[in-house]
Amino acid sequence: MTGKELYLLVYDRKALEHSLGVSYQAEPIEGVLKEIFDGQIIHTENDPIHYYWHTFWLLIRKKDRVVVGSADFKDLPDEKGNVEIGYGLGKQFEGNGYMTETVDAMCTWALSEQGVSHVTAETELDGIRSQHVLKRCGFKPWYAKDTAWWIRS
Repeated sequence: MTGKELYLLVYDRKALEHSLGVSYQAEPIEGVLKEIFDGQIIHTENDPIHYYWHTFWLLIRKKDRVVVGSADFKDLPDEKGNVEIGYGLGKQFEGNGYMTETVDAMCTWALSEQGVSHVTAETELDGIRSQHVLKRCGFKPWYAKDTAWWIRS
């Protein structure tokens, strides 16, 4: 999504739904998630050439144009070629393979980009569902302390 579309998703969802012809039924954008979206809005506006590393990608179910979730890269790849992925899914859509398909596709794309050698992801230590997604997508445990970090090459 463009910076404008991100803004509409957070602050005028009906306008975005109308513009894209979708119905947003994914995770609520509030609290920490809203703060993340606000940060990404600023990044997309400040770095329009690389917006795809800052934006959120909506997961739209084809059959009914329902937005079931979203995913993003947290920033440009770092000096070591690492880029972090984040993702979320509406609770009612869990267990259908949407997130596995999305994370795998986004990682495949990112790893084909110049300057990217690894995709990383952070989960809660007890985030079993998210960890299963990462395992199915070829991620390996990287390290853990307060949270668990995963890596895919």
